[in-house]
Amino acid sequence: MKNDKRGTFSGGIGFVLAAAGSAVGLGNIWRFPYLAAKYGGGIFLLFYILLVVTFGFTLMVAENAIGRKTGKSALSAFGRLSKKWAFIGIIATLIPMIIQPYYNVIGGWVIEYAATYLTGGHALAASDDFFSNMLASPMRLIIFQFIFSGITTLVILRGVQKGVEKFSTILMPVLIALAIFVAIYSITLPGAITGVKYFFVPDFSKFSLQGVLAAMGQMFYSLSLAMGIMIAYGSYLPKQSNLEKNVGKIEIFDTSIAILAGLMIVPAVFAFSNGDESALGKGAGLMFQTLPKVFENMGWSTIIGSSFFILVLLAALTSSISIMEAIVSSLCDRFDWNRTKTTIGAGIGSFLLGIPPILGYSVWKGVTIGGKNILDMMDFVTNSVLMPVCALLTCIFVAYVIGVNVIHKEVKISSEFKRQKMFDIVIKYIAPVLIVAILISSILEAMGIINF
Repeated sequence: MKNDKRGTFSGGIGFVLAAAGSAVGLGNIWRFPYLAAKYGGGIFLLFYILLVVTFGFTLMVAENAIGRKTGKSALSAFGRLSKKWAFIGIIATLIPMIIQPYYNVIGGWVIEYAATYLTGGHALAASDDFFSNMLASPMRLIIFQFIFSGITTLVILRGVQKGVEKFSTILMPVLIALAIFVAIYSITLPGAITGVKYFFVPDFSKFSLQGVLAAMGQMFYSLSLAMGIMIAYGSYLPKQSNLEKNVGKIEIFDTSIAILAGLMIVPAVFAFSNGDESALGKGAGLMFQTLPKVFENMGWSTIIGSSFFILVLLAALTSSISIMEAIVSSLCDRFDWNRTKTTIGAGIGSFLLGIPPILGYSVWKGVTIGGKNILDMMDFVTNSVLMPVCALLTCIFVAYVIGVNVIHKEVKISSEFKRQKMFDIVIKYIAPVLIVAILISSILEAMGIINF
């Protein structure tokens, strides 16, 4: 099957909005507020921002530059620069292939909640057994997973400019507007100001190494690093587009949405719980169980709940699109496959592979791997193992295999590379150490040896 003419972004704005859409996903909406609350609020936010503008900037520039220089996605890009290190591209492509199926599943959950609120079921969504009953209804979840997967596939079918770029250009402003609306309502609730202060004012007495590692992990996943996405998007970026400036804009977008997410959730939960930090819960429990109860006690439950879950759905879709684009782009580049057929195949494949995680909460509830259900194991393998490994190998590849000068030259085609010295120090010395720390801490925590 012959590959179609390779797509490109129309320019820097399209690239920034698409890349920002990838960064603004489920992790930013619920994981960031939970971690901020757990690790000291303002102090966590401070370290997160510092890491985004140093560690995050460095890895994102490296991946975008590799993509733009080679004009290829991850599966082919590393091999173009060094055949012996082509295996990094295989790891980078395997990651989104594992993530996409279970991301579709969680996207289906979001559709379930959004539909419930839009049809006036706010009280039902806030009930204690709604989430567990939802998980125990596999056929309904398979249908919603199919809808979510179908939307993602349709966008990718339209190509880079008409699909990925146009969809992101439309959705990102809507997403931001909804986030601002919910955040303003949240911070004006009685007692919410305590949560605002907790979220913004650093308390250095709450500093901990665990908090720094958590901030690194959140930054790492939030910016869509080490999963082939930024290499694919970089390969679509025109040579004349300012690479360094564009990455800086993505940093601003990502941090702004993270802060808005914190303002949507932390003050509201503080108001609801009379300042009890533990009420922020953890993971899915926060977004799907705690927050509906918060909305139910806030007033305007249908409007606020609907707005929030529509926002989450849009965020989930922008990230899902970038994940699938990384898969499709890599396969088309490597095997010269037709984009349309590859996209349809990837869509069907991700849908079918999303069924086992759904059944893991009901029919296959007793099936566990290392004590984890199917979805949790898929998440652990990608987020806690493969992504840090891929990022570490990328740093070694850039710093000690092809050399930082290769990246310098690519960036300087369109910009001065003002943060070049910082880039060199971080990619050679700091990033590898921090990534190893993330990898070790994640594995030890999963094994129950430590509890972060």
